Amino acid sequence: MRRLVICVLAGMLLLPIATGGWAAEPKGKSPAKAEPPSWQTATVVEETATVEAVDQSTRMVTLKGPKGNSVTLKASEEVRNLAQVKVGDTVKFAYYESLAVRVLKKDEAFPAAGESAAVARAKPGEKPAGVVGTETSVNATITAIDKKAKTATLKGEDGKSVTVTPRDPKNLDKVKVGDRLVITYTEAIGVKVEKAEKKK
Repeated sequence: MRRLVICVLAGMLLLPIATGGWAAEPKGKSPAKAEPPSWQTATVVEETATVEAVDQSTRMVTLKGPKGNSVTLKASEEVRNLAQVKVGDTVKFAYYESLAVRVLKKDEAFPAAGESAAVARAKPGEKPAGVVGTETSVNATITAIDKKAKTATLKGEDGKSVTVTPRDPKNLDKVKVGDRLVITYTEAIGVKVEKAEKKK
């Protein structure tokens, strides 16, 4: 959990994202519509930070986390709305990741594997905000199952094998040696900067 929060804090102002009417900008090839997964796990982490300092000339921004910890980052030139960020602004972000596994039917062919990405960004002049996400899909065949050790050995299309431990060992009861799997990993980060509330 801590690793995810640190990754998001470290990257939130380095991504080319900027609120307002978002327009999707696909990066890569969109995956074809597929059958529902045989099982899926998903995690969402939400956090809030406050802008402690921002230097427009050096593009350095200091954020204070919910536990009082601070981190200073340099916003890349791609962050086109940095001028709208002020001390006291609130930075809200959400990190989402999911792992979906689908067992192919007997006569079903492997779909094309690969990675796709998408970015949603706003109009210039608004507070920085947006969403960036990636989806990676791989194909594999189960070559061994060890229920005592709660592991399964998977062989990819490249011929390489890897032994994995599912988050829920009960999923091993849903498959058998020889089953072909489509494994899809999705990761997305959403960020929104809101104006500081005026003190009464």
